[in-house]
This record gives sequence, C-alpha cells and structure tokens, in this order.
Amino acid sequence: MGRKVTLEGMITSVKRAKAKFKPSKENLKIISESIITIRTNLAKISLEKTRKNLERARLISAEFPEAFFQVLEGAITLTIITDQRIFNDIRLKLEASEILDEKSNLAAIIIQSPREIVDTPGCIAMFYNAISRRQINIEETISCYTETVIVLKMEDSTRVYSILADLISNARKGLSME
Repeated sequence: MGRKVTLEGMITSVKRAKAKFKPSKENLKIISESIITIRTNLAKISLEKTRKNLERARLISAEFPEAFFQVLEGAITLTIITDQRIFNDIRLKLEASEILDEKSNLAAIIIQSPREIVDTPGCIAMFYNAISRRQINIEETISCYTETVIVLKMEDSTRVYSILADLISNARKGLSME
C-alpha cells in the first residue's frame, strides 16, 4: 500500500483480528446432551506416592464406601479427594511427614456426557476453556469414561455451574439453528 507500518499499528491490528472459534456439529451435540451435577463439602490431601500410601488409600476407600472418594495417582504424588465430613478420619490414617498439601471447602462439578465424548476431540477443552476464561482456577480434574469431574473452590461452584449450563444451552441453540 506504500505506507509506513509501525509496531504499535501492527499490535493494534493483531488485537482486532480475533479468531472466532466455531465448534463442530459433533462437539455441539455432545455438549448439548451433557448433564451437570455439583457435589459440595469436599477436601483433598496430596501425599508422597509410596507403596504404603497407595495401600492406605485402597484400604481407606473400602472403609467409606458411601463417601465421595477419588484417588489421583501421579508419577510422584497421590491425591485423595473426599467428603469433608470424613477428612479428619482419613488424615489420622496418614503419616503427617508425607502430606504435601491439603485443602478443604472444595466442590466437584460432575459432567456426564454421551458415550461419544470418549472419541471426540475438543469437548472437554470446551468445558475447561469456559471456566478458565472467567479466571476460575481448577484445583483438580478427573476424566472417568463419560464423566468429567472438575474440582474447584466451593465459593466458585455456583458460578461454574452457571457457566457450564450456559455453554450447554448455547450448544443446544447452535444445533437448532443448523
């Protein structure tokens, strides 16, 4: 065009040129058929991953079959997420020197999706992106077949429920427009 281009002008142009994400029809269908529930009053404890702690976690889960109880096993750590009401009982069964971190006043957002979510890329990312765009931290996440469990601060749980309900509602509207 024959005009001199400044760095500031380029930055402004890039900021204006937002790429609009358009999910596939398959993604919209899966999101639109998902169901959300909330489980409140949870706590988590992270430990060193040892054979002894793995065995303890297994035994503890058998001791409280009615409780919400998730064990996440990393390469060097083990995290137990459970009902806050049994948290102190569980903590007493663990070695204090092996506890790396603990948090209470957590909630789990449980998203149950159709079976197709297993083989469809991008659906879970859509859930995470909707939350992270609102600057809400996800403490832990678990994917178990067609369930996506997102653990976060209890104070954020109703806001996240609303965010995900809007995402599902918008997916339904997007499908009805096609």
